[in-house]
Amino acid sequence: MIELRPFESLGAANHGWLDAHHHFSFAGYHDPARVNWGSLRVWNDDTIAPHTGFPTHPHNDMEIITYVRKGAITHRDSMGNEGRTEAGDVQVMSAGSGIRHSEYNLEDEDTQIFQIWIIPSQRGGEPGWGARPFPKDDRAGRFVPLASGAANDDDALQIRTDARVLGATVKAGESVTYTPRDPSRHLYLVPATGKVKVEGVEAKARDGIAITQQASVTITALEDSELVLVDAA
Repeated sequence: MIELRPFESLGAANHGWLDAHHHFSFAGYHDPARVNWGSLRVWNDDTIAPHTGFPTHPHNDMEIITYVRKGAITHRDSMGNEGRTEAGDVQVMSAGSGIRHSEYNLEDEDTQIFQIWIIPSQRGGEPGWGARPFPKDDRAGRFVPLASGAANDDDALQIRTDARVLGATVKAGESVTYTPRDPSRHLYLVPATGKVKVEGVEAKARDGIAITQQASVTITALEDSELVLVDAA
């Protein structure tokens, strides 16, 4: 099953400082057909105006992965962690038993992020945060794990759930194939940039493609494309 979810069909809320688009039900947007995709609960496409952001607020029992598409995001939390994550890089927060944090765009330009929430395998536990750079050359023509709960994804940021967040860059006319360990997995693909064809289904930048019951998936780039993929239970 491959279902295209066009960007124009997503939930949306423009708060001035924040232009948010929701692939799944979130805040004031509710669609009973788009509450989650397996353990993938949230995929928000956020544009944050310069020198604004999310003030300190709490989370618990959620794995929160932020993929920065443009600009940079600065994180501070109640555990004393602080860091700035730039475009192409990733940060992970395991909310565990409870954490408070803020996220601000301290730059002089818009910051664009994908924020992805995945339900953890177990509730509670010590909160945690981590970030790291991921050179885009390493993911040229192949999917590279950026955040993962799989034991063998050693170079990825660790998350406490049966899921992987992967990135790839694909040149126009080239293809990349992803094979989940089981066809029943829930895959969700979003081109951050470019245009692609997924097993005959065309998708443009910021569209969502929900995939399941596929032994493998081949993505062909119709334009130079930057891809983000979640593989979840």
